[in-house]
Amino acid sequence: MLTYSFENIGSESMYEYLYQCIKRDILQKKLKPDEKLPSKRIFAKNLGVSIITIENAYAQLAAEGYIYSLPKRGYFVSDLKKQTIHPTIENPLAEQRPKNEPAYYADFVRNSVAPDTFPFSVWTRLLREVTATENELALLSDTSVGGVMKLRQAMAEHLYQFRGMSVEPEQIIVGAGTQYLYSVIIQLLGRNHLYAVEDPGYTKLTKIYESNDVKCCHIPMDHLGVMPDILKSSGADILHITPSHHFPTGIVMPVSRRYELLSWAANDYHRYIIEDDYDCEFRLSGKPIPTLQSIDVMEKVIYINTFSKSLAPTFRISYMVLPKHLVGRFYQKLGFYSCTVSNFEQFTLARFISEGYFEKHINRMRTYYRKQRDTILKAIRESPLNPYVTIHEEDSGLHFLMKVNTDVPDAKLIAAAKKAGIRIACVSTYYHKEQANDSHTIIINYSGLEPAKIETAIQRLSESIVEVIQR
Repeated sequence: MLTYSFENIGSESMYEYLYQCIKRDILQKKLKPDEKLPSKRIFAKNLGVSIITIENAYAQLAAEGYIYSLPKRGYFVSDLKKQTIHPTIENPLAEQRPKNEPAYYADFVRNSVAPDTFPFSVWTRLLREVTATENELALLSDTSVGGVMKLRQAMAEHLYQFRGMSVEPEQIIVGAGTQYLYSVIIQLLGRNHLYAVEDPGYTKLTKIYESNDVKCCHIPMDHLGVMPDILKSSGADILHITPSHHFPTGIVMPVSRRYELLSWAANDYHRYIIEDDYDCEFRLSGKPIPTLQSIDVMEKVIYINTFSKSLAPTFRISYMVLPKHLVGRFYQKLGFYSCTVSNFEQFTLARFISEGYFEKHINRMRTYYRKQRDTILKAIRESPLNPYVTIHEEDSGLHFLMKVNTDVPDAKLIAAAKKAGIRIACVSTYYHKEQANDSHTIIINYSGLEPAKIETAIQRLSESIVEVIQR
């Protein structure tokens, strides 16, 4: 079975990346003429992507003559001998592309969603209904930079019911992914400010800010979250945090620390807090943690969230909620933009939310992920690794921490797991600067792990870590 890693996909869509991978294997003769390619359904399940991704990749390859199809038999590799294609000619851009990671048996780092958990039938039906019943002009016309009003109204109701946030639809701005929205926030607030991020934290965030020509500093954390004293002395104006479930430590910021940070923001006109609530839906025990925005009375919090965790990583619809006093400035300064999400998707998502399907999907996924987590924890308890580890922060989000009682450097733990076909990362990986002491804490991200592979994956991980500890 063909296997490709999507870890270093870069800015390409998934189908474009897959198309390039198959095309390269055909040109390099790793795939032979007339060799049968996997069926779309089996290939999609093996790669952990949607059938649509496979269909689009195959369609592009067929259009360019790299593969051909036979009725009721499938797709086959074309014989390129008589075509003017020269696989030995080097592509000057080839070296700029990241090389494929090895195919791992299990990946505890990559975010993904099992294809059979996405409600394809419901989504397809709603899309057909939208196409048949929505106003054609509304579907085909450029929409406001804020997004389709029906979707923003549905989001406002959902935020009130689920997160206790009382916001107007006009405060909600829809965009294609949080990375796009970060750049919009920078344009709105200005590039002359110092932006602060959590340390450790989401390492890509620093690159996003720096690529947008703003200065960025890193605020260390204690067991409650970012440290207010260091934040105050940093000179930062904008603070970007994940208070409901910090990545990678899993810290849930208590209300006392939240009020400290709100007080910091209120002390200067230019200060704001960006609250990234990226996986708030998946608190697996107890009630969801109230947002920072819901206790902000000074309008200092810009709330941001995405559907990439709750629906799928390739579902590029995100949104932010602006304080009321920033809404006018946003439209005055950035109102010339068009919304970056298609109207078809927006109207479909609006129905998906307002007709209750999103809530049902989240409830179903909570049950699914709770079972995933419990199965992994049980496998760890029954493995040779159990006496060497302590589990932390397993009740929120889609990852937990596994502290290993060892002095073995994190790099050796990662290398040992890799040799066993298991991809892991440690908390130390996510610090801005290399730490003097390793964390010995492995991040177990189980969002895309196949249930059938859990027992074997934990066994392999256990044996590899115990072996390096006892060596």
